[in-house]
Amino acid sequence: MANEDEKPTVMVSGGFDPVHVGHIRMITAAAKYGHVIVVANSDEWLYRERGFVFMSFEQRKEILNSIKGVVLVDSVDDSDGTVCEALKRLVPTYFANGGHRFDGNTPEVELCKQLEIELLWGIGGTERRAFPRNENNSITPIRTHIKHSEK
Repeated sequence: MANEDEKPTVMVSGGFDPVHVGHIRMITAAAKYGHVIVVANSDEWLYRERGFVFMSFEQRKEILNSIKGVVLVDSVDDSDGTVCEALKRLVPTYFANGGHRFDGNTPEVELCKQLEIELLWGIGGTERRAFPRNENNSITPIRTHIKHSEK
C-alpha cells in the first residue's frame, strides 16, 4: 500500500462565496482521488465577477480547511480571471471541476494538458448550486438584498 504522503493531489477551485452543499459534495468526491487542495478565488475576483464579497477570503479559508480530505487551502493570483497561476505553482495530479464546468468553459484546460494534469469533470455532481438566480441567470436578487441590508 502506498505511503499516505505519496497520495495524488486533487486541486479544486472556485469562489466558495458562500460555501454551500455543492462545494462540500465536490470536495468530498475529489477526496476519493487524493489529497484535496482548495484554491479559493480572491476577494478582488469576487468583486469583479459579482460586484460584492459575501465572505472574506480568510472566512472562506477557515471553513474550507475544516472539510475532511482538504490538506491545503490556498490563494491565487487570479487577476487574469483564471487559477492558472496556482496550477503552475502547485502542479497537482488532478484538476477537478464540478457543477457547471466542462471543457468548453474552463480556461485552464490547455495549461493542464501542457503540465500533464489530468482533468476530472462532474466531480460531486453536475448540477450548479450557487446563489439563486432569476430567469435571466442573474444573481441580482441576492445582490439587491445584500446592498439593502448594508444600509
